[in-house]
This record gives sequence, structure tokens and C-alpha cells, in this order.
Amino acid sequence: MATPSQGDTKSPASAGLPSSGPTISHERSQLHTSQGPPGYGTVGTSSSVRISVSAGEGSHLTNRSTGSSIAPTPLDKGSDDGKHGETFDDVPEVFRRLGLFSAINLIFNYVIGVGIYVSPGLILKGVGSVGVSLIMWVIGVVIAAAGTAVYIELGTGLPKSGGDKNYLEYLFQNPAYLMTCIFAAYSTIAKTSTANSVVFGEYVLHALGVQPTPENIRTVAHICLSIVTFIHGTNVKWGILLQDILGAFKIVVLVAISVCGILSLAGVRGFQVLDGYEKPHNFEWKYLWEGTVFDMKAYSTAIYTVLWSFIGYQNANYALSEIKNPIKTLKHASIVGVSIVSVIYIFVNIAFFAVVAKSDILDNSKVIVSLFFRNLFGQTAERFLSFLVALSILGSVFAGQFTQGRVVQELGREGILPFSHIFSSNRPFGAPLAGLFAQYITSSALLYVNPPGDGFLFIVSLGSYCIFVINLFVSMGLLFVRIKTPGEFNLFQWNPPFRAPISIVLVYVLANVLLILTPFIPPGNGSPTYDHLPYWSHAVVAFGISLVGIAYWYWFAVWHPTKKGYILQREIVTPQHIHDLKRFTFVKIPVLKDLD
Repeated sequence: MATPSQGDTKSPASAGLPSSGPTISHERSQLHTSQGPPGYGTVGTSSSVRISVSAGEGSHLTNRSTGSSIAPTPLDKGSDDGKHGETFDDVPEVFRRLGLFSAINLIFNYVIGVGIYVSPGLILKGVGSVGVSLIMWVIGVVIAAAGTAVYIELGTGLPKSGGDKNYLEYLFQNPAYLMTCIFAAYSTIAKTSTANSVVFGEYVLHALGVQPTPENIRTVAHICLSIVTFIHGTNVKWGILLQDILGAFKIVVLVAISVCGILSLAGVRGFQVLDGYEKPHNFEWKYLWEGTVFDMKAYSTAIYTVLWSFIGYQNANYALSEIKNPIKTLKHASIVGVSIVSVIYIFVNIAFFAVVAKSDILDNSKVIVSLFFRNLFGQTAERFLSFLVALSILGSVFAGQFTQGRVVQELGREGILPFSHIFSSNRPFGAPLAGLFAQYITSSALLYVNPPGDGFLFIVSLGSYCIFVINLFVSMGLLFVRIKTPGEFNLFQWNPPFRAPISIVLVYVLANVLLILTPFIPPGNGSPTYDHLPYWSHAVVAFGISLVGIAYWYWFAVWHPTKKGYILQREIVTPQHIHDLKRFTFVKIPVLKDLD
């Protein structure tokens, strides 16, 4: 296995000389001093992973790690770039293709998926009453709004693609690259489009009148992943256009559901529940709170489920290097996108409960949206519904692949991944094809190793839990930075163009603590999380993925350099092709024996 993006071994005497191939910048007067690219400050001995090792018996060197990661210098709101942020990351203007509408659709497409169609029924079954269900959604909206504010602050302070990778590197600078490797493990193993592609396959088959089986679901899901990856990897313009269309379509569908439900609640002719189906009374006061369950596990699980439906409100942060005027656009896109989604989610819930009786939801295995269309328009409407939901899920696959491909690209630009020169490039079509293909391979593999029964729920829960773990670390790190004054802790120079209220950051931290602990609370009798797996299995596997990242970091940053007797020095590679981006590479510097 190759050490991540390592160049040839150099002698100390030749460490300052350019090498052949891509230009490696050596803007340094000493071995470990360099000036980073835009967005990176002057770095001294912490500019590389430096591992001083024992060179043999009698050596005066000791086994110790002396390095820390090169943390990007955050954007200051008073700087020349503090209003737009386009020069923070050294990306050619031609790659900034996303405007406000496209940035909003990045959020819409990722957030609005199968969750809003499935979650209302699951939450009602957990908490027992319509009134408490709606309260859970309101709490979820508050937490999502807090998270949005946190990520706007982080995104405007570090306006470059990569999202959480950048924030973890900045907030946790020691040991060198440890958090980056853990994030890389999460991103490449758990954050895939597998679950959405499977749901897409199911609804497509329903719409076509074909009985779904594991085999044909996998086939349709694989075709979906293949087409999306091909479009995003070969024609960015068409990929963005399709994303925008699907994002707008999702909003139209949910607004239509909301309007139909409100009209039904108002008793408008043509929108009343058809004869033969139970008429709901969910909003009559005596029924609104009927059946309420007083159980903290049920409430915490309900909030967990609501926030699963909101995952992706920070999606635009992952593509900031491709967004025009990223600071202004991120603030507006995040606020507008999450506000619209929140309002629509509340009204969709009201619409569902206005049309479908509570007993029908509790006693029926169908998802609530199917019952909604059946009650208003009859059985034949269900196949049309499946087509609408399939298109909605397709938008989520497009958005997921788009951003995750760019996360892999940013990890490549950082020099962390093997073959980073490939993953960091936009060759040959001006898109991160290598990063997209890596995500495609992982997502496709999970399609075929996904076990029957609990497999789908496990993958969804695992991906969600990994996101919540990352959110917790990011929010705790930001809280730590905010409560430390510059005089107390000079490592951080944090004065971004947008600052979330400290109380909002604290709310988000506490919410993520709850989400991390929830899977370890035993479920109540008769409501197991899985049919066969332990209820805590996805949480334990998520922590296992963390160990994979830690092991990878230890191998390339500690063990291998110690064994081979070198230190890793990170250097800048200047792009030589229109589709290449400025990136970092690691160069091996042999350790000399300290001879008497």
C-alpha cells in the first residue's frame, strides 16, 4: 500500500530543488518553512508531518511526533476578500459555476429525500399522538436552524470545498491529520448514495407495476448510480441543470401535497377523503393528544428521525469552491433553503394528518404518503405517486454524488489519499471524475453486500450516525474557539464574516450529544430497532470506522516513517493543466543520524 501522495525520497541537501513533472513549490528559506496557497498562512515547523525517529542503537534521537497539520488561516471579515471569498481558495474562475439558485437546490436535493415521506408515520407510531408528533417536528426545525447557523459561520470563515474536512482540520490541529483521516474513513465508507438509490429502485418498480425483488431493486439502483456518476463526471453543466430541475420539482410536489391537505382540512369539495376510507379527526382537541407516550427513548428517537429528514442542510458547504461569491451565496442559500424546507415539512405533516386517520397510520404497513394519495384520489393514484417519489429520490442521488465526489477531491488535494494526484484533478472533463468514481464503487459495492431484512435500515442509520458524530466534533470545536479569547489561545484567529450567537452553538452541541447517545438507549418492549441486529449495532460500527481512520493515520504518519527512517514534509504542487487544481504532496525526508 502506498503512502498517501508521497513523492520520491529526497536527501536534505536536495530538498529545496524542484523535481520533474508537476511543479513542486519550494517557497522556503529553511527546510520546514513555506508560504501556503491562498487560504493558508505562513507555516513553520508545523507545515509538515514531522516524525523524528531513532536511527539505531546509540542514536541521540528519540521516537516522538513533533508536527501538527497545516490548518488553513480563516478568512477575516475585515480583509479584502471578506465580502465575497472567491480568492480564498485558488480555484480558476471557470470552475465557479454555481449561483444562488443552484446552491439552494444543492440543499433542497440533499435534504428532501425519502425522509419526509416515511418519517411522519414512524414518529407517530413512536410518540403515540398527533400533537406530540408535530412538536417533535418543531424541535427538529429549531435544531436544523441552529445547525445551519453554525455551518454558515464555518463556511464563511473557511470558504472552500470540503466542508467538515476543512473545519475539523482547523479546529483539531494536533495530532497532524488525525481528524482528516477519520473524516476520510467516514466519507469513503459510510457516506454513500446506496440507500437513496435502493429507494429509487423500489419506487420505479412500483410505478412500472413490477413486483420488487432484491435482485431487480439492485439492478435499477445500480443503473441509477451509473447514470448519475456518468453525467456528473463528464458534463458538469448538464449535471447541475438536472439537479436544479429535480430540486424545483421536489418543492412543487411537496407544496402540492400541502395545498391538497389544507383544502381537505377546510372541507373544500373535491379534496375530501373518499368514501370507504376512515375520516380523520386528528385535529380535534380531544384526539390531538390521545395516546401520548411518556417515554424519553421515544422522544429522543423521534427527534433522531426528524433530523434524519433534515440531513444535508450544510450541503452547499461541500462545494464552496464552485460557488460564485461564496460568502454571500452561502448565507442566502442556507437561510432560504432551510427556511423553505422547514415550512414545507410542517405543512406536509399537517396535510398528512388532515387526510389520513391516526388508526389507519398505526395499523397499516404502507408509508403515510401512500395512504394520503389513496384517501384523496383512489388506489390508481398510488402508481403515479411512486413515480413522483422516485423523481424526488433521484434528486437526492444527484446531490449526494455531486458533493461526495468533491469531498474525495478535497481529500486528494490535501495529499491524504493514495494516488492523490488523480483524485485531486478535474481531468479529463473538468469534473472530479476520479472522486465521483470512488464514491460510485463504494455505493455499488454496498448494494451487493447489503443483507436482506435489516440491511437497508442499518445503512441509513450508519450514515446518519456518522454525520451526527462529525457534527458533534465540529460544533464542540467551534464552541471551544468561541469561548476562548485571542489572549488566552492564540492558535485560532477566528473572525469570520458571519457569527452565530453562542447560545445557538451551544444548543447545537447539546442536540448532537443527544443524537450520539440515543442509539445506546434500549428500545421499549415491542418496538425493536432491528429484527435481527442489536439496537446499538450501527453506532458501534460507526466508532469502528473511526478506528479505521485512526489506524490509517498511524500507519502513514507514525509507523511507516519510523520504520523507514524519514519524516514527511508537505509541499505545494502547482497545477500544469487547465483541469488540475493546486494541491499538496508529501515528500520523504531521510532522518540523519546525530553522530558524536
